[in-house]
Amino acid sequence: MNAKRYGEDQIIKVLKEAESGIKVPELCRKYGMSEPTYYNWKAKYSGMTVSDLRRLKVLEEENRKLKRVVADLTLDNFALKEINAKNW
Repeated sequence: MNAKRYGEDQIIKVLKEAESGIKVPELCRKYGMSEPTYYNWKAKYSGMTVSDLRRLKVLEEENRKLKRVVADLTLDNFALKEINAKNW
């Protein structure tokens, strides 16, 4: 498995450099990445600051935990309905 080469802080720094007027091919050569990678980053992280990104990560983690809780409760509910449906 490949490790991430760039952290979110570095990605935002690269995007800020592009906003300041440096051309994309020049940035790609400077940081050793491909142009499609830059455009993927731009689609995902454009307009964000480092604090926005950290907040997004926290919210994504909270959302993941809540989805897990809902899935567990749904399974429990289904199991209880199955038990209740049997004739005693």
